[in-house]
Amino acid sequence: MTGRQKRIVGVVATLVLFGGIVAVTQVSSAESKRAAAGCVVPPGGAAPKGQSVTTTQQNGRTVRNYWGDGQYCQGTTATAQTLATQTIVCPSVADKLGEVPAVAKAEVDRNLALLETQIAEANQRLATSQGEGGANFVQNAILGPLASKRGAAIDRIAIAIGRVAPRPQNLQGLATCTVSETNAGGNNGGGNNNGGNNGGNNGGNNGGGQAPGLDFGPDECDEGNGLQIHDGFQNGNRCVDTQMGEVASEGNNPTLLITSAPNSVRVNQPFTIRVSTRNLIRDRFLPAGQGGYYVDMSILNAQGLTRGHFHTGCRILNSTQVAPDPAPAPAFFVATEDGGGSAQPDVIEIRVPGLPQRGTFQCASWAGDASHRAPMMQRANQIPAFDSVRVTVR
Repeated sequence: MTGRQKRIVGVVATLVLFGGIVAVTQVSSAESKRAAAGCVVPPGGAAPKGQSVTTTQQNGRTVRNYWGDGQYCQGTTATAQTLATQTIVCPSVADKLGEVPAVAKAEVDRNLALLETQIAEANQRLATSQGEGGANFVQNAILGPLASKRGAAIDRIAIAIGRVAPRPQNLQGLATCTVSETNAGGNNGGGNNNGGNNGGNNGGNNGGGQAPGLDFGPDECDEGNGLQIHDGFQNGNRCVDTQMGEVASEGNNPTLLITSAPNSVRVNQPFTIRVSTRNLIRDRFLPAGQGGYYVDMSILNAQGLTRGHFHTGCRILNSTQVAPDPAPAPAFFVATEDGGGSAQPDVIEIRVPGLPQRGTFQCASWAGDASHRAPMMQRANQIPAFDSVRVTVR
């Protein structure tokens, strides 16, 4: 009997009582396990400055960054219900500038970083003043002053470029920001915890230079080491019984590239990382803090492209000569989905609010399916959707 069949039998158990047949529905699904476990925040999962989700407008879409990969908790209870948060949404200035002349780049970068600082400060004010005076307060005390500050920074950017090249026009319209009510649950869809046959090929005996034979290991949790079943939260030493799911064909496998990042920044200086993805539909995200980790099988859309999102994180490297300790939480980490993505490459900006100490940081981006696994590739020799750069913090 397959794992799927056993689970079906486990859902509806048939008992023979006094010559009759009684159907008993057992509550044993992944959803019930996640509900019982509640909300669990791992190290590094807390949202900065009270913002669980931040948004920007890029390429005509709302780009959502889930801080800590949706690892946050709100209130004292945790279910898979929709959670809402307000965040400041500002138009992107950097992607309207085109090629910035080299002699103006330092001044432009300083003011682009200042724009990010201004948004972060406004978001902090918004987060600490919920319910304080309503819409008029938000407009007069937060959005109005923010527009003035942004306008001044945008003017300095235009002037810096205008000294050596045609001055960019129509930038002042980018000074005005709005407040967005964001669904912190994301575009989750349903979590199909179907289990299944994972086909674990664990190698074999490599005799006399011949290719190793197939020595299949266990393909279900109850055939493995007897570990506790993974419950959708971020716990180790567990066995995941979710099917791996659908893998795209080689030409449709996701790819990812960091196209722009600074070589050096100051401590706590905001900066931007630009990430290009291909064949990744960024429309599916199950918050990890609500039990969305490893519970959904990988799924493709009608065009055979992986549905999911991507992650970006920065961690300090204590050494550049040995592999780093995997346990410490990174200094920065978000999961990004915006409903975009296709077979054609495009670019999303990730705005890092700053890194807290001097040193060499590894900043990486990598694709995830709906349930946070790196998407499968058709062939073993295809490079996964991952890239990283070094950033020196001085």
